[in-house]
Parts: sequence; structure tokens; C-alpha cells
Amino acid sequence: MRGVETRIQEIRHRIFREVARMAYHTEWPVDKRIEELPYKIIPGEVGNFRNDVFLERAIVGERLRLAMGLPSRSAAEHAPLSDNIEAADKAETYYTPPLINVIKFACNACKEKRVYVTDGCQGCLAHPCVEVCPKDAIHLDRTNGRSHIDEDKCIKCGKCATVCSYKAIITQERPCAAACGMDAIHSDENGKADIDYEKCVSCGQCLVNCPFGAIADKSQIFQVIRSIQSGEKVYAAVAPAFVGQFGPKVTPGKLRAAMKALGFTDVFEVAIGADLCATQEANDFIEEVPEKLPFMATSCCPAWSVMAKKLFPEHANCISMALTPMVLTARLIKQEHPDAKIVFIGPCAAKKLEAMRKSVRSEVDFVLTFEEMDGIFDAKHVDIENIEEDPDGVNDASADGRNFAVAGGVAKSVADVIHEKYPDREVKIANAEGLKECRQLLKMATLGKYNGYLLEGMACPGGCVAGAGTMQPVKKSQAAVNLYASKAHHKNSNETEHVKELDKLVY
Repeated sequence: MRGVETRIQEIRHRIFREVARMAYHTEWPVDKRIEELPYKIIPGEVGNFRNDVFLERAIVGERLRLAMGLPSRSAAEHAPLSDNIEAADKAETYYTPPLINVIKFACNACKEKRVYVTDGCQGCLAHPCVEVCPKDAIHLDRTNGRSHIDEDKCIKCGKCATVCSYKAIITQERPCAAACGMDAIHSDENGKADIDYEKCVSCGQCLVNCPFGAIADKSQIFQVIRSIQSGEKVYAAVAPAFVGQFGPKVTPGKLRAAMKALGFTDVFEVAIGADLCATQEANDFIEEVPEKLPFMATSCCPAWSVMAKKLFPEHANCISMALTPMVLTARLIKQEHPDAKIVFIGPCAAKKLEAMRKSVRSEVDFVLTFEEMDGIFDAKHVDIENIEEDPDGVNDASADGRNFAVAGGVAKSVADVIHEKYPDREVKIANAEGLKECRQLLKMATLGKYNGYLLEGMACPGGCVAGAGTMQPVKKSQAAVNLYASKAHHKNSNETEHVKELDKLVY
């Protein structure tokens, strides 16, 4: 639903804005303010969204807690919203898993999957739905000739829906579960959505596909603002998918000026880290495939990478060991500014957990999505579209590095580096979008279909521009990123000035 301003987007924006305002107004007692906010966001006697003002305020309360980085609670727990609020007001607060949470009393308890006959059924004479049903689950209503499905017999194969000339039989699947490429969502004892965190890779696709707004992730809005207020030098590392996210008139120079107006010391494009990542992966591919590894998969999408290691552990070494663009950019910044605090700003929910992982020191202190950042701009009344451009210009990133944000862009960047260094080397590429496709791609690779290939996986269909923290339509974002990339001074990733720093950053 990116790009469509629904009620869910409206309430999410209000939550992020109010949490940011609470951080900026240091004179407000946080514990008292968070108790008041549900009444400010949902005023009056009548609910605006669910027609139950008490339920709406309860849901808003849990959203506020998650936006503060605090755990969500069930309806059975008796505690004030401000319970353990002091944990959110520390100098540095990392997320306590789980990152993605179902607010149970906001969930509609949708059926996991059902096939049913709509009012569009014309009671036709042919009744092909009856003929194709393998379980004799469809019978006719003799009063009007319409088909009826016996749910006790139905195996939800969908054959009846396929043959209906009127498209009067439909298959419905719980939207959050349909969007989950890991099959991590099922029903609890009350029929509410429940996440299996052993399977979940925190891609956030369930979050953006739930039409009831019952799924939310944790945020560090409050902690980022407090860090800036404390006088620390806070640098923003902005992901390549930023183009167009804050409005069609917002140029990179205006975004840079707006970030500095909020108190950020400086702003870096993560596309420079993408160039470093592409160069490192190109070197690794040449060295390891096919002599040491049957194939190599790119590493920049954390949800894809974690999925691969969860489901195909015996091929975990085939996932590139190259550091991600986020990590490489953060290390590049801290190489010059050792005392800096780094905030990664991007489209991705899974990056929030990548920044915390213990196996590789990320050097990233906080992670915000574009959507969360938009709430901060609003809270501080920064007119980002009309602000004067920052004269410092943009970072020296390549077209290929900027195109990391679009599906297919990562593999192309790596292949372009290989072709420049080794013109005679053939690089075969296969890519997948969405975790269902990614799983199938890796399954076929483990069976030998893609020996010698470079594989690219993107958990979000369309690439990073379709991440859970984006705000505009995917196709529009892809076009905007491609246009911005075409204006880069370099085409290939290994042509930029920062590539010579690569060996110093990989440790």
C-alpha cells in the first residue's frame, strides 16, 4: 500500500511525529506525556477508525511504546503505558527482540485461508466448479441454483475459482501471511495472527500488508534525537532508496540541508558503501567461484541473507562475506571521525537488527526508516521541500552504487566491476524478488542448477525501494533512483575515490 495515504499511514505518521516531539520537548515529563498522547491522537468521544474510542486509544498506546523502542503488551497485562519508560531514555538503546510485533487486540483474526462463493455467482447451468472439485465439497442451493462450499470438505485447492466464468469464487488468504515469504505467520488460540520468530527474518512485509495496522516494529526516533541533543556528533548515512521518498521536489541537497537543520553533523550517501561492497564481492567472486564455492550470493539484503542461513545452513558459506553497504559506510565515517555516532536512514526494517548483530561489528549506532524520519521532520517543522539547498553537494558515488536500491542493481554492479577488471570472464546472473522467490532460487542453486552463478536476492519485491519503511509507490521509486543514478560522475563501482579505502575497512 506504499504511496496510498490510508488511515494506517496517517496514524503511523502521527505516532512518529508525537514521539519525536516528546523527545524535543525536554521540559515534558516523558512518563506523563506518553499517558496523555492517546487522548491527543484520538480525541473526543467517538473513535475515528474502529468506532470504539477506547480500543483505538489502547492500540495507539501500544504503538507509542513500540515507537519508543519498548516492548508491546497484551490486553491481559495491567500496567500504565509509561511502564519501564526509563529504558527508552538511555544514551544508547538497542532493540530488544522481537523487532516486529503483533498488537493482538488490533488484529482482525482473519482466516488463514478460505475459498468461498460471492454474490457474483449466477447459478449457471454448467457449474464447472462442481465438476472440478476433487473432494465433492461444492453443492448447489436448489432455491437459487448458486454454488455453496462445504468448508469441512474443502481443501482450498482453488480449482473452482480458476474455472468460474464469472470469477465469483475467490480465494482469500490472511494478507500478512500471504506477504510473508518465510511462512512465519499462523493463528494463535484466539485466531489472531502470531509470528514464529524462529522463522521470521524481520523483513517487515507483514507490517505493510496488514490492512488493520495490527503489526508494528520498534523504533529509535526518541534515542536518535536525545543523542543529538546531548551534543554528540551524529552523522546520517542515507540509503540509496531515499530518492523521491520525501517528495518530488526534495533534491539530495535539500535533504542534506534538512538533516543538518535537525542537528546532524553531516550526511553521507550509503551508495559509497555500495560501491565498496560491489568491489569486494567482485573480488571474492573471482577468487572463489567456481574453484572454492559452487555459486556466490550477494550479502547486502539482511533478510535474504538471514533466510539463506536459516533454511540452507549447509550452503551458508555461499553467501558473500562482504560487508554490507550500511556497515562499510559507517566504518568509512568512523575512520575519519572516531567519536561519531552513526544513524543509518533507509527503507528497511531488517537493518535495525543487522546493526545489532554481534558477529560483525556494524559501527552503526541507530537505524531509522524513511517513514520515521518523515515524522521527525514534521515534529521539528522542517519545510524540506522549500529549504535552501546545501552547497556542499553530494558524495562521490557511482551510478551502479546508487542502483543498489533497485532489484537487479546489486548483481549488475558486481558484474560490471568484474567485466572491467576481467573482460574475458563470463558472469552468469540469477536474481529473485520477495522471499518466496528467493527461497526457490536458493533451493535450485543447492541442487546444482546455478553452479558458477552470481545470485542476487531481495526480500522486498522491487528491491530496497519496496522496503517496509518507504512511502511512495515502488515503480515510481525505481524510476526516481534510476534517474538520479544516471547523473553520477562514475558508472562503475570500482571507479570511485573511496574504493582505495576498502582494505582498511574490512577487519
